[in-house]
Amino acid sequence: MVSFLSFSGTVTSISDFPIGQNAGSEGCYTLFTVDNGYGNIVNFVVSPTTYFVDQSIVAVGDRITGFYDANAPVPLIYPPQYRALVMAKDHPYQNVKVDYFNRQLVSSDGMLQLNLSPNTPIVLQNGQAFRGDPANRNLIVVFGATTRSIPAQTTPYKIIVLCP
Repeated sequence: MVSFLSFSGTVTSISDFPIGQNAGSEGCYTLFTVDNGYGNIVNFVVSPTTYFVDQSIVAVGDRITGFYDANAPVPLIYPPQYRALVMAKDHPYQNVKVDYFNRQLVSSDGMLQLNLSPNTPIVLQNGQAFRGDPANRNLIVVFGATTRSIPAQTTPYKIIVLCP
């Protein structure tokens, strides 16, 4: 099971990331260096399968949040290098959470509960409508304001279902 963690900061560099001797792979993988402004730096390996929320184009100087699998193996180097599963460009009044949501639509960390409305778009990563139940799945949730309760509650702007 994927255990999502995130790291937020400013993109300080974007460079090609060679993945070995595979012909035709040059330019397909990139390395995003992200600095959180507090002395912590992370390198995200961005692959063709990395999902970019709202298909945002990221450039040096943009504030982003990268989501990665905390259970995935990583090389023991500094700065840490994670394979980005989801990237979200920061926008005012918009939050993004990537997590497993249970049958009550509460995130695995117990910090966010989703209240769906009939107008909440629920889609697959390819943009097509999702016709199943979003409960008990890994979801990308795009939302705005929340209540001040624990868990915080929100009616999402959009839900993207991460199918296995």
